[in-house]
Amino acid sequence: MCIEKLFVGFALACLLALPIEAQELDVEKEKIIESGRHDGRFEDTRGFIQYLMRNAAPKLAFDPEFTQEEFDRWQLRVRDKMRELLSFPEAPPQPAPKKLWAKDRGGYVLEKWEVYPEPGSVVPYLMLIPDGVNAENPAPAIMCFPGSSGTKENLAGEPPLHPSFETNGRSHDGYRHAERNQQALQFVNAGFIAVAVDHPGNGELSDLAKHRGAATDDRNTIARYLLDFGRNYIGLSAFQKLEILDWLRSLPMVDNERIAVSGHSLGTEPVFAMAVIDPGISAVVWNDFLCPNIIRAKVSTKPNERGVRPGANWLGHCIPGLWDWFDYPDLVAAIAPRPVIITEGGPTESLDLVRRAFEINDATDKLSIHYYPKYSDPADRHDGEVIPEGLDQSEWFEYANVNADRHYFKGYLAIPWLTDQFNMPDPGEVYPVAPPEAR
Repeated sequence: MCIEKLFVGFALACLLALPIEAQELDVEKEKIIESGRHDGRFEDTRGFIQYLMRNAAPKLAFDPEFTQEEFDRWQLRVRDKMRELLSFPEAPPQPAPKKLWAKDRGGYVLEKWEVYPEPGSVVPYLMLIPDGVNAENPAPAIMCFPGSSGTKENLAGEPPLHPSFETNGRSHDGYRHAERNQQALQFVNAGFIAVAVDHPGNGELSDLAKHRGAATDDRNTIARYLLDFGRNYIGLSAFQKLEILDWLRSLPMVDNERIAVSGHSLGTEPVFAMAVIDPGISAVVWNDFLCPNIIRAKVSTKPNERGVRPGANWLGHCIPGLWDWFDYPDLVAAIAPRPVIITEGGPTESLDLVRRAFEINDATDKLSIHYYPKYSDPADRHDGEVIPEGLDQSEWFEYANVNADRHYFKGYLAIPWLTDQFNMPDPGEVYPVAPPEAR
């Protein structure tokens, strides 16, 4: 009898521990997080976070009503606060960067270097130098940063360091995104000195990644440990890349008045960090869509059938305190009036905010914005609509005017634009031409 009671008790406990059956969850009813209390407070912590996002008011948000003088003061405050949030280390003097080798690639020279940003750290990078460029004939330069799974080798059109990295970048539509994402190779063929740099935990900076058949390390773990040290992944990435930028400026063959930064996807994050805090960067290629991440998080709440709501991005995207001060559109607005191209659109309201910053600075000719072809017609966008809460990822992408299958470096947009901004000769089609759906 005692054993029977134990069995019944155990069975009841198991039943109570089972997840709620899928048919008991009304996804449509639960897609918007609501309190259910008369005072509007939340018992569940996710609801409290939703409350914070609904009432977010970043202290240094861009104000479209700024005068020129107010914009200038705001821009300096954003620069100072951004540098503080990136939590750069106070590194003692380190050895000068070292050249490891140089190879003639026919039309340009490929060099491999390494920089020593801080004690214990070494960061290899590639530099592509057009033939004929030297101290007597300097050229503009551009630093190129890949997307999440990209590497500096792919940026430079070089073979992967390990065979397991080779399939990174393939798309589902038949295009080889790996070829389209060869930013540095396309830029050097257009006459730029191009520098290709890995992200922390990517490619040559990864640990054991080749054994997992990917070019990326466990960057979530890296990001978590950095946070425990009071640092952050984007801050580390930008710090390393700024060290290379300082070295690049020291080269007599580089035209310091024409140095740009170019990022695809994850690469846009060190791009905005660097461009905001370093006014010497001459131009920015933002190859991604631009959106306010607070709103993206606020509206992405529709659970799946198991009751799991859309999750946050991995920890590497976290800069502690960022949302208390500004969001991504504010930071891109703070780059004005320096030239900026945004190649993959985003919510029109965010893009209009950036447009307004360039209007205030009388520099509308320095800003170029392109949507994904799927959303190039305003009739196909949700312009003027408030993005509602309760979306899943695919629904969010629709409201944000994002066609994720066509997410790759748009050289056919970026290179002609930047050569024009830098008053360079027309390079011709030195990049993969626009695919049919973009014409």
